[in-house]
Amino acid sequence: MVAQSADDRSGLTPALDRQGLECFLAWLRPLQQSLSLEADRGFLDLQGRHERFHAFLSRQLAMPPPVPLPHDSLVRLQALSTDFAAYPELGDAGRRRLVTGTRQWLHGLRARLEPSAPMAPPRIKVSSSSPSSERATSPAFRLDLESPLARVHGIGPKLAERLASLGLLVVRDLIQHYPRDYVDYSALRRIEALEAGETATIVATVRRSHGFTSPRNPNLSIIELQLQDPTGRIKVTRFLAGKRFSNPSYLHGQTRQYPVGATVAVSGLVKSGPYGVSFQDPLIEVMESANAPLRSRQIGRLLPVYPLTEGLTADRFRSLVEAVLPAVRLWPEPLPAPRREARGLLARDQALVAIHRPESSEQLQQARHRLVFDEFLLLQLSLMQRRAALRQRSAPVLHGGLDCEGLVGRFLSLLPFELTGAQKRVFADIEQDLERPEPMARLVQGDVGSGKTVVAIAALLRAVEAGWQGALMAPTEVLAAQHYRSLCSWLPPLHVSVELLTGSTPRRSRRQILSDLAGGTLRILVGTHALLEDPVEFERLGLVVVDEQHRFGVRQRNRLLDKGLQPHLLTMTATPIPRTLALSLHGDLDVSQIDELPPGRTPIRTKVVKSSEREEAYELIREQVLQGQRVYVVLPLVEESEKVDLRSAVDVHRQLSEEVFPEFSVGLLHGRLASAEKQAVIADFAGGATQILVSTTVVEVGVDVPEASVMVIDHADRFGLAQLHQLRGRVGRGAAASYCLLVNDSRNPLARQRLEVLVRSNDGFEIADMDLRFRGPGQVLGTRQSGLPDLALASLADDGSVLEEARDEAASILKEDPELKAHDQLRVLLEQQRKRAAAAVQLN
Repeated sequence: MVAQSADDRSGLTPALDRQGLECFLAWLRPLQQSLSLEADRGFLDLQGRHERFHAFLSRQLAMPPPVPLPHDSLVRLQALSTDFAAYPELGDAGRRRLVTGTRQWLHGLRARLEPSAPMAPPRIKVSSSSPSSERATSPAFRLDLESPLARVHGIGPKLAERLASLGLLVVRDLIQHYPRDYVDYSALRRIEALEAGETATIVATVRRSHGFTSPRNPNLSIIELQLQDPTGRIKVTRFLAGKRFSNPSYLHGQTRQYPVGATVAVSGLVKSGPYGVSFQDPLIEVMESANAPLRSRQIGRLLPVYPLTEGLTADRFRSLVEAVLPAVRLWPEPLPAPRREARGLLARDQALVAIHRPESSEQLQQARHRLVFDEFLLLQLSLMQRRAALRQRSAPVLHGGLDCEGLVGRFLSLLPFELTGAQKRVFADIEQDLERPEPMARLVQGDVGSGKTVVAIAALLRAVEAGWQGALMAPTEVLAAQHYRSLCSWLPPLHVSVELLTGSTPRRSRRQILSDLAGGTLRILVGTHALLEDPVEFERLGLVVVDEQHRFGVRQRNRLLDKGLQPHLLTMTATPIPRTLALSLHGDLDVSQIDELPPGRTPIRTKVVKSSEREEAYELIREQVLQGQRVYVVLPLVEESEKVDLRSAVDVHRQLSEEVFPEFSVGLLHGRLASAEKQAVIADFAGGATQILVSTTVVEVGVDVPEASVMVIDHADRFGLAQLHQLRGRVGRGAAASYCLLVNDSRNPLARQRLEVLVRSNDGFEIADMDLRFRGPGQVLGTRQSGLPDLALASLADDGSVLEEARDEAASILKEDPELKAHDQLRVLLEQQRKRAAAAVQLN
């Protein structure tokens, strides 16, 4: 431990000398790099070369450098070391707070210990006016939010066409085309404090200015400036490519712009070279004096970076946004001032200006918070209004018998196991819903194998017992057939009729099924999208169960609901959805979780292997098959693609059946097979005629074989985490030890990082949360079918707290004003959002 100095005891923090500062910075840099990387990758506790992030931080913080540090800093370092030792146990919010707080505190500690310079760090003024704001106040500025972009000064027909390819047609579109990132030139540094890899701005004096043409390339001219501030010197170089710049008089004119003794501001990316640090492609402005405001719209600022299209440069696009930004004064404010002020939100027009032209990081955060809040507020209002409208409709009251002699009681007594506590809790929720005169709208989330199907059958029997019919809809014929077989194994002793209706049901059987359904003699119908077809008519549809609900759009779901007076709706998914995503997607549904697996389920051992270790996988397969177990081999492709170098299911099936396992029977299953062929392949595998099944992801749902103990997934990096977890859930359903091998040859470290999540966790909700962080909601759920609104700025992975805040505000607004009569702008925005959603559904 470092001794406390006299200056420290007196309350002053002594600055370090050069040697002490170098020692301190050598200790600090790896800490800052690790913290930055952890924040960028989503607080996953990254695996380094030798140890995990939290272990490195805890060890490094516990061993401060041998320099005079303030006593309070030493105490804080020890406390932070202890906090990081417990980092793996923290939730997402706790990790975020700890990492962010530590970065800020270390930055402050560095500032306390660095020697202060006479003129530094530099302070510069950035001019607040812009050409666009001057135009806005002139009578000539006549743009409104719906003005076509062709009317904007400087946008001709060709440029308007390029902007239209980005979906930008009117002024409103351009203002809502938010930056995807920012280049931060607002970090003001002394020359001595510049670090390679950061973007920064310095203010320095010109000591020498020199222009010359490259001796190796006559079309390349170079201007070199030797700059100095009180802490050091730096050489700044500008390259001018083109023959016209080689003219001696032109070069002389350029160097005269930077006279010796002039003060300049320089912004850019700091890079390291053989002669120390320098700037890459620097922006340079000569200042009238050290205190004069900068005229540049880039130097010393947060520079927005926009999504662009071919033929449109970043500078050009920024100038277009500047040209229309004055129109934000016409933007209506959807939130009343008292509500806005109560939540500390910027005004909408201020937020729109600040998102494009932030004056500081703090202002940018405030602007983004307001715009994200608005996106989530509209989403939650829409969902809550939809739910309120549903509650106004009347649904059949499905009273159930309380004794064991009822259908549900007899069904539960037939089961060879007792329901888990979670299953009982969720079924109790469903029973309460079914006994209300308003329609149930409930989502049941449960991990693979948690027993959702049993709960669904019990709910369907409750409807039948009350004298109504039930429908069970699945996304694939394979899963529909699996559900049908489950029902057929339990319902005959209960004398409840059940049928399967899919696209491949023979015409004669179809006619009989439809007749029995309309007449009421058929009590439960299982099917795929075929249940949505117009000829399918129920006599008394009381309950609809939709499995793997995220595969269906809201429009399809409602089409099935419209077949009854107003049936109750129970949706199920084995793809656990993180809370923020569930609130966004299913805010109009009540959510129940079966968060407990049945006893006796064997944990699945998961391992990542390379293609070169495939023989090890083959040995495991051979050993398991000889013990009477069965094996899945899953691939992403049916046939080999010329564009992608991936093994295909057809090729692997041939190789395994002919070369590797000629002594075993190897089956092939993929989506292009006819329905009857699929069923035959699955039946052979389930019955043991086939020991190894090569398949595409069609086995992700619906194939339930207790004897399957090995899952090999080729090109595992091509799948989402939630999908891999689903596939892994196809094994481990029996008592035998089970294995999942993830074959990965990707050199991308992020791919390996993703797969390691599966190795260490069997918790579907944790895995789904990581999947959301890695890939985003569109890819996790399938963009078209997800039902997600257009979220321009909001991130469902990172903005959970803002979503909760917006949800509370939406509930408060609707409680006071259910029809939004006093909130005209919100009502208009919601109507516009609904029209856009309806148009998107028609396009899809």
